[in-house]
Amino acid sequence: MLSIRTDVRGRDGPGAEMSMTTVGPLCHGVGVPPAIEAEGLVKRFGATTALAGASLSAAEGTVLGVLGPNGAGKTTATRVLATLLTPDEGRALVGGHDVLVEPHRVRSLIGLTGQYAGVDEALTGTENLVLIARLLGQRRGAARARAAELLEQFGLTDAGGRAARTYSGGMRRRLDLAASLVGRPRILFLDEPTTGLDPASRNELWGMVRTLTDDGVTVLLTTQYLEEADQLADDIVVIDRGAVVATGTPDDLKARAGAAVLQMRPTAPEQVPIVARVAGEVAGAAPTVEQGTVSVPAGDEALMPAVVRRLDDVGVRLAELTLRRATLDEVFLALTGHRAVTQDDAKEAV
Repeated sequence: MLSIRTDVRGRDGPGAEMSMTTVGPLCHGVGVPPAIEAEGLVKRFGATTALAGASLSAAEGTVLGVLGPNGAGKTTATRVLATLLTPDEGRALVGGHDVLVEPHRVRSLIGLTGQYAGVDEALTGTENLVLIARLLGQRRGAARARAAELLEQFGLTDAGGRAARTYSGGMRRRLDLAASLVGRPRILFLDEPTTGLDPASRNELWGMVRTLTDDGVTVLLTTQYLEEADQLADDIVVIDRGAVVATGTPDDLKARAGAAVLQMRPTAPEQVPIVARVAGEVAGAAPTVEQGTVSVPAGDEALMPAVVRRLDDVGVRLAELTLRRATLDEVFLALTGHRAVTQDDAKEAV
């Protein structure tokens, strides 16, 4: 039996307008300075170029997702913006301050969480947060009050008196995120914050990030996980081999790989090559084949009936025919020539 399903809705519902994107800084309104802005960043380590003219921008109170595979330059970009590395070329403003000219002003505005929990595992949760608050100049009473506030916010009050080494991975990441918020930063850098987390802990962290932006915090989130970028980011910068290859909203980027994707599965598995050939010829684009299903970008709504007619002419019957939105995975493949990492990929690699 042939089943036909269509799903070409945008994030904002049916009929949402989709636009093409361009490589370069993002723009979020006239006269509103971005919370983060970088132009032409270059960083070299010997003969290796980690950043090759990267430019990006994040509006205040939004999440900017920096998406790319391992070694793409995401962490290097984060460290430059957080004043931990000096760029060889280019300019970056964070909170309106130049990272080279006023690094101390930048540091007073930001929080940073790396790929792995950076808390002291010998100290309790409370002691970790109080220590950071004291290092930031808070008086003892204020430091303890801030620690208690954050422990409650992140669901760690009952564990506050335990050593951090007794925490689960998800609890340590929550404590690490709480530690980055002790100084009430306006801008938060999260460098692959869900690395190594199970799905439940990952979803908890996602919820916390959304709460932060609701409070006006700007978040730059680096990730190699497509699901994470799609779930959290207002805008995405796709970076590969140190260069920005595309910018835009998740829906904008999906439009770059074709507003929709036509998927076909023939009744007879041996006819998959025929379906791939016909679909590619009609669409004028290279199809992909995965587990007996052929996918091809559908830039024109007339593609589906045209392909069906051609397949009927050559005697191919379809068990399934689906028109759906392009995924970020397909976008990444179209832009870089290789797939990014999914959460399932990460679990299989462990």
